[in-house]
Amino acid sequence: MAILVDENTKILVQGITGSFGGRHAQLSLDYGTQLVAGVTPGKGGQLFADKVPIFDTVAEAVEATGATVSAIFVPPPFAGDAILESVDAGCDLVVAITEGIPVMDMMRVRAAMEGKKTRLIGPNCPGIVTPGLGKDSHGGCRIGIAPGYIHKRGKVGVVSRSGTLTYEAVWQLTNLGLGQSTCVGIGGDPINGTNHLDILKMFNDDPETEAIIMIGEIGGSNEEKAAAWAKEHCRKPIAAFIAGATAPPGRRMGHAGAIVSGGKGTAAAKIEALREAGIEVAKNPSDMGQALVRAMG
Repeated sequence: MAILVDENTKILVQGITGSFGGRHAQLSLDYGTQLVAGVTPGKGGQLFADKVPIFDTVAEAVEATGATVSAIFVPPPFAGDAILESVDAGCDLVVAITEGIPVMDMMRVRAAMEGKKTRLIGPNCPGIVTPGLGKDSHGGCRIGIAPGYIHKRGKVGVVSRSGTLTYEAVWQLTNLGLGQSTCVGIGGDPINGTNHLDILKMFNDDPETEAIIMIGEIGGSNEEKAAAWAKEHCRKPIAAFIAGATAPPGRRMGHAGAIVSGGKGTAAAKIEALREAGIEVAKNPSDMGQALVRAMG
């Protein structure tokens, strides 16, 4: 089952002719992902990697190929409009990898997406991987920048605000023989499309997912809200880690724009909320895999 995407999902890449987008589009193809189209205005009619057609607009790409998911590798000044183009084209899911999209642009995007069917993952996120059943998990769906080979198909759902910690958790799980159903990097920007609670609910409803790792960071209250919901509703074991415990209070920290103020959003407050919900909290990043083993009993 997995969530959001699987081996049958058809994706397109906006910004496929750029060096960054092109490199990761090729890695997704190598992984076995059904990458069916690229979009770069003015480059319509060309081919990427001698087989993926490039279109001038998302609407043309969707109509011609049946793609339902768009990955955004567009430079920050244009990424907000790129997201909205995919929304207008009727994509089910948009995964925005781009870092540094202006907050005002994202406020406009969020307002424009109200009431639309499209779900946004990110921005400033590593993307989504649903591992396949082949060698090095090939044959699944890789959208974004996560290294495919570290994954293994299995029954653990992973959701994280941090890209690097997502890879660390996945690698630990794979080495412990615990495969993953789907791994979702939701991104760390102040305004994003999908939060921990959204993904937690999906994993809870997914029959393939039997356990969950949730990785959070200081700032905001999403982790606390997810913990409160999990305490009442989640039927599956959860392990968690909160990054940023050593950050000085009141100072803006890291790529996430996390700011801790008024005693809210601190690592201590988040860890307390998680433990109160019966969630096993890892002591440090190297303990994430073992924390899940403890949670699973």
